[in-house]
Parts: sequence; C-alpha cells; structure tokens
Amino acid sequence: MEKPDKKIFTTLFFSILAAVMGVGIVVPLLPVYAHDLGASGVYIGLIFGAFSLSRTFLLPYFGRLSDQKGRKPIIVTGLFAYALVSIAFIFSETVETLILLRFLQGIASAMIMPVSLAYVGDITPVGREGFSMGLFNMSVFIGLSIGPLMGGVIKDRFSLQGAFACMGVLAFLGFLLSLFFLPPTKSERVVNREKKPIGWQHILKDRAIAGLFFFRFTYTACIGILWGFLPIFADSEFSLSSSSIGVLVMLAVFISGLIHTPMGILADRLNRVAMVAIGGVMTSAAILSFGWARGFWDLFLANVLFGLGGGVAMPALMALAVSKGNKTEAMGSVMALLTMAHSLGMLIGSLLAGVTMDIFQLRQAFPFGSLIMMIGVGVFVVCSYPTPEQPEPNRH
Repeated sequence: MEKPDKKIFTTLFFSILAAVMGVGIVVPLLPVYAHDLGASGVYIGLIFGAFSLSRTFLLPYFGRLSDQKGRKPIIVTGLFAYALVSIAFIFSETVETLILLRFLQGIASAMIMPVSLAYVGDITPVGREGFSMGLFNMSVFIGLSIGPLMGGVIKDRFSLQGAFACMGVLAFLGFLLSLFFLPPTKSERVVNREKKPIGWQHILKDRAIAGLFFFRFTYTACIGILWGFLPIFADSEFSLSSSSIGVLVMLAVFISGLIHTPMGILADRLNRVAMVAIGGVMTSAAILSFGWARGFWDLFLANVLFGLGGGVAMPALMALAVSKGNKTEAMGSVMALLTMAHSLGMLIGSLLAGVTMDIFQLRQAFPFGSLIMMIGVGVFVVCSYPTPEQPEPNRH
C-alpha cells in the first residue's frame, strides 16, 4: 500500500476496533438482562434480531450510496449515531425499549461496516486481498473478543449501566478518529472513477456472489445461536458467572481473530474455495459439540473449534468478495450484500434458537445450527465449482 492508503487503513482499523469493542461489551449481558426482565426466548431472539432486521433493509441502500457519493460521510455519520444510541441504553428498563434501541443501532451499523470494508477493498492491491481483509477483520475480532470479557468484569464490579456507558464512549472515539484522520471525500477513488458501478440486476445474477452470500448467511446464523443463547445455556445449566460467560463468548472470536492474518496470507497463495469449505466443516462440527457439553471446559473447547473454523474460512471468503468488488467496480454493493447475509444470519439464527428454546430444549438448537452450516458449505461449493467466466456487463 502507498503511504496515504496505510493512513486510511490504520484509521479505519482503529475506528472499527473501538466501535466493535463497545458492542462486544454488552453481548454477554443483554440476554441475561432481558431474561431477568421476564423476556421469553422469542423476545430474547428479537433483541438480537431487531439489530439485524433494520440493518438488513438498509445495507443495500448505504452500500450503493457509498459507491456513488463516497465512503467517509457515511462512516462518520454512522459512528456518531452509534454513540448516541449506545448512551440511550443506560436509560432502558423494559424489553420493548431494548428491542427498539437495538433496531436503531442496526440502522447506524448499516452505515459503518460494509462501507468500511468497501473502503479497505478500494485501497487493496491486486493479489493481496486475503492479507488485507484478514488483517482488517482482526479489528472486528479483537474488539469482539476483548469486549465481552470487559463487559463481564464491568458488570460484576460496577453495573450494567457502566457497561452501556463504555459502549457509547468507545463508539464516540471511533467517530472522532474517522472524522479527523480519514482524507476528504473528494480524494476517494470511488468518486473519481470514469465508469459507473454496475446495476443490482447484474450483481444478483452472479453465481459466485450467491455462493458467498449463502455461506456467510449460514455461518452467521450459527453465531446468532451462540451469541443469543450460549449465555443463557451457561447460566441456566451450569450456573457460570458473568465473567466466565464473558470468557466463553470472547473465546471463539479471539481465536478466529488471532489466525485471521496468517490465514489471509495463505488465502493469497492457496485455493480460496477449499479454505472456505474446510472452515465451514470445522464450524459445523463445533456448533454440534455445544449440545454435548457437560461443563465449562466442554464449552471452552467447542468455542476454540468454532473460532478455528471461522478463522480459516472468513479471510478467504472476504478475499473472494474483494476480487468480485474490483471486477464489478461496485465494491460497496458487494460488501453490503455480504453484510446483509451477516445480518439475516444473525436474525434467523437467534429467532430459530429462541423458538427451539420455547418449544423443545435449548440444547436442540445446536445440532440444528450444525445442519444449517453444512447446507451452507454445500451451496457454496456448488456455486463456486466450476465458476464460469461471465462476460463483462454493459455499464451504459
């Protein structure tokens, strides 16, 4: 990367790290807090799902808007909105308020992550997609691994409101970094190109993009199951403390983030499709093993395997997405689609786990998640092999 590009990368890295760390702080706390307020499994699913629902509908809009108008204004506005909504959590005292705030938080999130990923894709040299995306995604995984651990400790030593306040402060820090250190919008490559990005009709017909979308969807459905219901599972079945639950929620994300950069380097040298498939199979085995857990250490090992699966698959998946974004000159739209798959997966995964908890037993959600993941691997491989070379679409 050139020196200005390194400055952009570093600014985005630490802006996203701060914002995501704030979100991670409340991940292990919200389900138990809602449960204490009397929320059923479906309502707990809605608390997590509301975030994904609002984000899903607005992701294509903001991704496309960033392709046309530039990245910085959308990222800065989203981070500021995120900070305001985060502070509002301090004053929430009902399940309905939590659902509403998560819905608003999802709108702000739709402006941040896909556009940041697109910005990184813009400045990534050809042949270095795996390394760049693997390194950048470490900001997300480090934030989501440190955050839950911090959240459990803050809750145990201070209060839940203190955890919400930390979330707001960190989001505001990300806003300040992006506002002052990202270059002016007029210098962005996306607003200085000669060709217009191709239309949605061409992107949605791309077989390889469909495979990327479906894998990301099923992988994130498994995350939705874990984030929404692992805290309740650990609390109700094994009576673990908030700090122990924070460790468990943090662990898979930490392991995945730890190997993201080396796996990204491998993705630039090895078969990316094979890496995604292998990581998916590991993830399926991990989610299945949660249903067999008999204590903290069983949950610990299952989280380690889940983190390894995601760490192998996701850098290669994102490298494939960057290549597609460059080819179509619609990086924001492609990243918005993948983030949309992420949101839908979180929504469907958490809601299905909630229904399973209410109708059957919470343990039954884990083998169901494992089956969904294997279907995702199968669809991805079918869409990727063979990948027919598509003619360049007419942009006019």
